Amino acid sequence: MVNFTILAGGYTSFVASYLFNSDTNALTLLNQSPTGPNPSWISLLPHKHILYAINEDSPGGLQSFRIGENGLLSSAIDTINAEGNTSAFTAPLSTGQVAIVNYGSGNALIVSTEESDPAQFTTEYSLITFDAPVSNPHMVLEHGSEVFIPDLGADRIWRLAESDTPGNWKVQGQIDQPTGSGPRHIVTRGNTLYTVHQTSNTLTQQRIPPAPNGTSTTLIANISILPPGLPEGAAMAGAEVLLAERSEHYAESFIYVSNRNTGVQDPRGDAIAIFRVEPRLSLVGFVYTGLQQVRGMQLGGPEKEFLIAGGVAGDAGVIMLKRTEGGRNLTLLARNAEIPTRASFVWLD
Repeated sequence: MVNFTILAGGYTSFVASYLFNSDTNALTLLNQSPTGPNPSWISLLPHKHILYAINEDSPGGLQSFRIGENGLLSSAIDTINAEGNTSAFTAPLSTGQVAIVNYGSGNALIVSTEESDPAQFTTEYSLITFDAPVSNPHMVLEHGSEVFIPDLGADRIWRLAESDTPGNWKVQGQIDQPTGSGPRHIVTRGNTLYTVHQTSNTLTQQRIPPAPNGTSTTLIANISILPPGLPEGAAMAGAEVLLAERSEHYAESFIYVSNRNTGVQDPRGDAIAIFRVEPRLSLVGFVYTGLQQVRGMQLGGPEKEFLIAGGVAGDAGVIMLKRTEGGRNLTLLARNAEIPTRASFVWLD
């Protein structure tokens, strides 16, 4: 028997913990740990058993917790103001800092942690404001010595680098995106960038231009993520993008992209679009989840063979899928609807 513990954030005042048994395909709710308001995005510092959670509020916030047995969280170790509104994403950096983006105020905060205890934030931070008429940053991705921040309001991916003072970050350039596309989340593969666009509902592929400010809008691929047969009145918005590389039992690499329908609902639920990466980016098909507004999903297991997802609307709860047919398909293994909605996930095992 192989058990996996998964934490799940959402628009509540708690983080939930689930246990997935891969032998029996049982997905069990273990506990709920109190947090500040709306811990909609959570991220893990695995070697220290520390969880970071945003408070998606106005003003926004960032909290840290220690992770105990069965995924139960301690009370908040530290809480800081995010220096902006509607915090949407957080991620630890290899520098010992934690980054957070504020969707509602068009800025980002990169805060240092205590070297002896990364659950404690220091008073040293970089506050970055993005120079655009409209700015809605939505993600942070560390790429080499840079930090990439997709901005769906500005149609850019900002490139941040440390200035002359270690730990002090600034915008050094940008990667322009198609006008009106709304870049939301990204993954990188070597020197290639894959972006899911919220407004245009597309997945794009492009080379990463040279730093610091090589700009390019030349796309290698630009493919719709929309499933067929949507109901009249559907209002779609691309959300999450995940990359699964080839491994022992998966001969090919695939990308999985979630759709969100914020309008008239499809009885099949929102779809996950599946893309083959090589020899060129191409759409393989769609898997319908029965969920409403799949904002977050996450891969887990030794070969990233499992995918957990939840919606932020409706009452369908959380589902566990398995990558099948070599990764070209997803098969439903389990559903747990004890908590009706969840927004983000981290695997502890």
